[in-house]
Amino acid sequence: MNVDTGIWDKLTRVVVTLLVVAALVWVAILYFPLMHQNEAMRQQIIELDKRIQQEEMVNRELRLEIDSLKSDPKTVERLAREQLGLARPDETVIRFDISGE
Repeated sequence: MNVDTGIWDKLTRVVVTLLVVAALVWVAILYFPLMHQNEAMRQQIIELDKRIQQEEMVNRELRLEIDSLKSDPKTVERLAREQLGLARPDETVIRFDISGE
């Protein structure tokens, strides 16, 4: 038996469908900003990881330099000559002006 329930049945289906669509749109509106924020945070994590790696490399180089300064007298002598302009008492230091003046 085929019973026609009329317009109320069709109207109920339309309302339910519209409610489902509205709920999906509401979830999408709430979720998309979080997705963008999540992506931005992921990019920030990647950049910070790269920066950490660079700083760890600098840290290793500085530790090697410190160890060299603590244990190698030739390194200390070389730095004293280069940076402080020091020389041994029996040496003569000749400096060249390479600035082009």
